[in-house]
Amino acid sequence: MRFDFGGMHMTSLKTLFAAATLALATLIPLASVTDALAQSPASTPAAAPTAEGKPAEAAATPAPAAAPAAEAKPAQAPTPTVHKGDVAWMMTATLLVLLMVLPGLALFYGGLVRSKNVLSVLMQVMVVFSLIAVLWAIYGYTLAFGGEGAIIGNPSKLFLAGVNGDSLADTFTADVKLPEYVFISFQATFAGITCALIVGSFAERIKFSAVLIFSALWFTFCYIPIAHMVWGPGGYLLGMGALDFAGGTVVHINAGIAGLVGAYLVGKRLGYGKEAIPPHSLPLTMVGASLLWVGWFGFNAGSNLEATSGAALAFVNTLFATAAAVLAWCVGEAFFKGKASMLGAASGAIAGLVAITPACGSVGPMGALIIGALAGFICLWGVTGLKKMLGADDSLDVFGVHGLGGIVGALLTGVFTAPSLGGTGKPDFSIASQVLIQAEGVVITIVWSAVAAFIAYKIADLIVGLRVTDDEQREGLDIVSHGETAYNR
Repeated sequence: MRFDFGGMHMTSLKTLFAAATLALATLIPLASVTDALAQSPASTPAAAPTAEGKPAEAAATPAPAAAPAAEAKPAQAPTPTVHKGDVAWMMTATLLVLLMVLPGLALFYGGLVRSKNVLSVLMQVMVVFSLIAVLWAIYGYTLAFGGEGAIIGNPSKLFLAGVNGDSLADTFTADVKLPEYVFISFQATFAGITCALIVGSFAERIKFSAVLIFSALWFTFCYIPIAHMVWGPGGYLLGMGALDFAGGTVVHINAGIAGLVGAYLVGKRLGYGKEAIPPHSLPLTMVGASLLWVGWFGFNAGSNLEATSGAALAFVNTLFATAAAVLAWCVGEAFFKGKASMLGAASGAIAGLVAITPACGSVGPMGALIIGALAGFICLWGVTGLKKMLGADDSLDVFGVHGLGGIVGALLTGVFTAPSLGGTGKPDFSIASQVLIQAEGVVITIVWSAVAAFIAYKIADLIVGLRVTDDEQREGLDIVSHGETAYNR
């Protein structure tokens, strides 16, 4: 039966609960996937530096062959240490990522739609984020990070079983740990913002209930496997050496492709291409973009998991790349349109943030400037020329900025990580080889997200239908879906 949450009955709730239960039951058996050899940086950290600044394995001196057996001492595992500074930084970073979504992303999207639909977008962002946070606690975390596997983890921590105040999560340093609750919370915000990003692609014409059903299904069958493949223990893309420091593939390409598929399947807005559909409040959009920029320091620098120079590198790269992208977008607009716009500057900031995300922990500041500038120019083309070529009504340019920007950033990570270009790669780093690995990760993410999104949209369409009626579009989703308006006239 079809329903909308505006007037939902108990039978409808039972139908949705049954669908979610079936989705979870289908996914859990995937935990038996053959384990890959590669280990996550979070699960197999690099060797702890010694006082001489060398890895522990290299610094250790083996006992002479003639030494008595009694003198040989067994190697001791490093004692786990939790630093208060790391804990404080990671909790702050988690709050910054939450700030990106609420109110950052909500205001950025809200200002871009018409006044009769602003509350619907704010609601979709807030409620989708909340839904994903709950699902993350129930089964998302364990399937993404709860054990080794090429594609998926295992259900050992279902409902956060076995996690308590003494549980520790690994970092990139062998003897440095975090309280597992902090790591769970940080990763929950990543999952939530990824699903919330997608709502911009079908804004102003989709049913609220369809958004929630789609989000739950896509999170389960797309976000979780991609996150595990890139960051989880034994993940396939991690094992082959793909670089994604903070989510270029996991978050931005993933969401951008799902948004593009949604724009096609939900269909165009009433009047799209025939009448002007201008943003109703660019000041709101500017405020939202600024909050996103501030919060993104937690997103990128927090992915270092420690308050070290690695976090400082991601921090400075996030600053410089974003500024370069703002300037590039404005220059491009001034050259092609005659004037630089506020909307363009805000969009350029997001493009720069997206592109530097996978590279922020492995490229140098000059590489970050180039990545940001290129992203500004390329994403400007993405929301103009490419958008016309694709013929999809991607309302708020989720694919043009996040999808295309994520692809640009992922590929350029393979270039500017080279030490000869100021990156942190090893002396034998090969640009050609790494770019090919990055390209494989991009292609896998695109295909996986497109297929999973198509199926999730179709299931939501079968259950409740995707699109509101033309009359409801004319009235506006604020009244139709939520019975209220953003502004009193």
